Amino acid sequence: MRTLCASTLIGEFFVIGFAGLVAMKDPDLATSTVWTVCGILMALSVLLCGMITRPGGVQLGWALQIALVASGFIVPTMFILGVAFGALWWASIHYGRKIDEAKARFAAQAQAQSPGQAQAPAEGSAG
Repeated sequence: MRTLCASTLIGEFFVIGFAGLVAMKDPDLATSTVWTVCGILMALSVLLCGMITRPGGVQLGWALQIALVASGFIVPTMFILGVAFGALWWASIHYGRKIDEAKARFAAQAQAQSPGQAQAPAEGSAG
């Protein structure tokens, strides 16, 4: 799950940066405000890559998805991109968990097939 979610978050990092460039064109928004908000969201997306397996990591990711959709009120294209990344986030979590479960089953099967076998010493080693 971690790899899929991190890939989605890194994609969001770039989308947030590009949305900041678009938002700078709005004469009603101060450049410092745009880059403060974008900088916080970009930093959050990168930090979440490392926190995704910790308690609350997935929930923070959902909060970021909501913020992306809400940013559509400033940059209308973000409504579409926010929903698209929300769907990617859901898929990353859903299929990532299935992959993790399959890996755990595979590891358990491998462990069950060789429960008591110790590793044989390498050939040519002094014994």
